[in-house]
Amino acid sequence: MKKTILHLALFILTVNVAVAQTKTNKTETPILDRELFFGNPEITGGQLSPDGKFISFMKEYEGIMNIWVKKIDEPFEKARPLTNSKRPMQGYFWSYDGKYILYIKDENGDENINIFAVDPIASAEANKVPVSRNLTPLKGIAARINLVSKKNPDLMMVSLNERDKAWHDLYQLKISTGELTKIYENKERVTGFTFDWDENLRVLSKTDDKGTTTAYKKEGDKLTPIYETSVTEQAYIASWTPDNKQAYFVSNKGDLNLSTLLLMDLGTQKITKIESDPKNKVDFGGLSTSDITHKIIFTSYTDDKTTYYWKDKNWESSYKFLQSKFPGREVSFQSLTKDEKKLLVTISGDKYAAEVYFFNIDTKELLLQYVSRPALKKVEQYLAAMTPIKYKSSDGLEISGYLTFPVGSNGKNLPVIMLIHGGPKGPRDNWGYNSTAQFLANRGYAVLQPNFRASGGYGKKFLNAGDLQWGKLMQDDITWGVKYLIAQGIANKDKVAIMGGSYGGYATLAGLAFTPDLYACGVDIVGPSNLFTLIESIPAYWEAARASLYGMVGDPKTEEGKKRMQEASPLFSADKIVKPLLIIQGANDPRVKKAEADQIVVALREKGKQVSYLLADDEGHGFRKPVNSMAMYAETEKFLAGILGGKYQQDMPENIAKRLKEITVDINMVTYESKKE
Repeated sequence: MKKTILHLALFILTVNVAVAQTKTNKTETPILDRELFFGNPEITGGQLSPDGKFISFMKEYEGIMNIWVKKIDEPFEKARPLTNSKRPMQGYFWSYDGKYILYIKDENGDENINIFAVDPIASAEANKVPVSRNLTPLKGIAARINLVSKKNPDLMMVSLNERDKAWHDLYQLKISTGELTKIYENKERVTGFTFDWDENLRVLSKTDDKGTTTAYKKEGDKLTPIYETSVTEQAYIASWTPDNKQAYFVSNKGDLNLSTLLLMDLGTQKITKIESDPKNKVDFGGLSTSDITHKIIFTSYTDDKTTYYWKDKNWESSYKFLQSKFPGREVSFQSLTKDEKKLLVTISGDKYAAEVYFFNIDTKELLLQYVSRPALKKVEQYLAAMTPIKYKSSDGLEISGYLTFPVGSNGKNLPVIMLIHGGPKGPRDNWGYNSTAQFLANRGYAVLQPNFRASGGYGKKFLNAGDLQWGKLMQDDITWGVKYLIAQGIANKDKVAIMGGSYGGYATLAGLAFTPDLYACGVDIVGPSNLFTLIESIPAYWEAARASLYGMVGDPKTEEGKKRMQEASPLFSADKIVKPLLIIQGANDPRVKKAEADQIVVALREKGKQVSYLLADDEGHGFRKPVNSMAMYAETEKFLAGILGGKYQQDMPENIAKRLKEITVDINMVTYESKKE
């Protein structure tokens, strides 16, 4: 049961609790320093080495979260840094023999990924850390990891798009030497390589230009089609039976609405249902299997919260033991040793700083390792509860979401932030600690996070109900959330803002353009403004998803598609935007390019509208460097307070103030020239 978990963190935070500026219902809630929410955590991302002798983790090194390591029985003060990256990493993990720690990162947010290796016991070099080797030292590629070998821990299977930027070829990578050997040259639109327990390449998936995906059984050079899904369906292999003969796969094909766990015999192609959500409400969530026995440990489903269904009594016993120690909290297994006897366990909740414990399954030994944000833990009494809610949209469709109230408020006549997640297809908001929601609640706002149609997890019909509904029914799902809060007396109808990143940024622009009287202001973070230029500029390696994208927003090659895209693009309704707007963009974003922000800034400026613009030259699709995030949120809270009347922290460290000045754009200097056909 291995999970490569991405983590950041280590910076000893100090609580800078400012003097309270408002009183709410007998309870005085201080302004919490924004660094508590968006500064580097002190420690995070802990992982045990396969033999359990070491623990690695992420901790700040020269301002950026880097990998550190120590012996399991040493104090954290004895840990030493392994990397000195100037760019936050996107994940790391141990090789199965513990000889290497591998990690991935890009350059300044461009999502051109390389894979690196470092020896965890190597001596430090001149730069105070061991030498890291770039195992894929190629420019302009997006490397993907397909398999980390357990049979030969010096090997990985990776796919690289060097030969053709749109399609990834499969390579064998020798970690110790960096030797790359091409295994499969992808000239047939292959979008997936699936390996079995013996690490044999058993299944290939290909996606055609209509978005139809076909899975093929691979026997030598022979490929036999075994399963097909349309552009509006999904299927993937989750694992294999212990005898390696049959595949556990998840599908929502045909009459299936909720994705379901199935069993396929690759020889006969016979399909048997194993299970779907016992409550018949949400998609199949997750499947965890043992690397030792290859048997299923648990399945999971996420509705308002996540429910686990245990298939292994010993694991279930350990989980229930941990639950008894931490009532009312969420328990998750973060990392485990090769023998599956020793774990790192994360204890979390909606209004708690996460804690990580070492747990020995046999002895029940439970030892606190670290608290990711110890300064935040000291002020947990000022963190707000997140409550699941449901309401109906304009067409009667039920929308689930999460509502967070400011601590101490009476829940009535509040300024509100509609906080909209990205995606849209696939991602969704979940219950638990959310730094942005907590930050905004601390500033005095109620926060609603709606899982609008096209959010993942609620079934195929709900997912596809967002197709061709950008700016229309998808936007209604958000609009009717505002109406619900007003009808309940929760929202002050004159003090509602909309804010979000990626698709959430689009929804912000659409909200201001298509429902101009609903919102008092908006904060657009890396959101597309023009669906034509968005589609034109997608990365080459997104080619397989083009048909799906057309299905969501419209086909620009058809008159009907052009009409829909024109109507749904906030840029072409910029004259209707009458409320203040803050736009935040990464200059190197490969998904929603800088042009999306430039276009709307120019259009609003030319029409005399109120627009502000932050642009970071060292970020991509969202801000990952703490100095940039802190500057962004400093400006955001000031912007919101000036319009909605919430609280805000007026002071900021000198480096944050300096960075905010650097990324603040003079809108009179912004230019945009459209491409001529």
